[in-house]
Amino acid sequence: MKAVIQRVSHASVQVSNKLVSEINTGLLIFLGITHDDDNNDVEWLSTKIAGLRIFNDEDGIMNLSVNDINGGVLVVSQFTLHAKTKKGNRPSYINAAKPEQANEVYENFKKAMALIIKAPIASGIFGADMKVQLNNDGPVTIIIDTKNKE
Repeated sequence: MKAVIQRVSHASVQVSNKLVSEINTGLLIFLGITHDDDNNDVEWLSTKIAGLRIFNDEDGIMNLSVNDINGGVLVVSQFTLHAKTKKGNRPSYINAAKPEQANEVYENFKKAMALIIKAPIASGIFGADMKVQLNNDGPVTIIIDTKNKE
């Protein structure tokens, strides 16, 4: 599982020109799921992200988690995080999980985050053509791959 986590001051998702979800200060998580991702990956990644201390404390030091600031979380599925670009100019998505499996893991990830995060978990619509808008705060962007835990 790969996640691109962005610290945002605002983020939203639209589908067919309709607002689906939005958050103010918090985390926007783009989540890519591969064939062998399972509940161990879900638990490890959700715990890791919830504990990331990337929000400023009163001294301006990144020392607070999303829970510490009562921030929001917006999760958006993004199979393109598993793009292979070694050959040619057209990316291959062979490493991305099939939609049925990916959706199940995506839903499990949102549930796991909801158990850890104090705020409701906002999300995009799995498999939809989404328009994501964000104001990256910092900018702060963190990339985590559950296959590189050590």
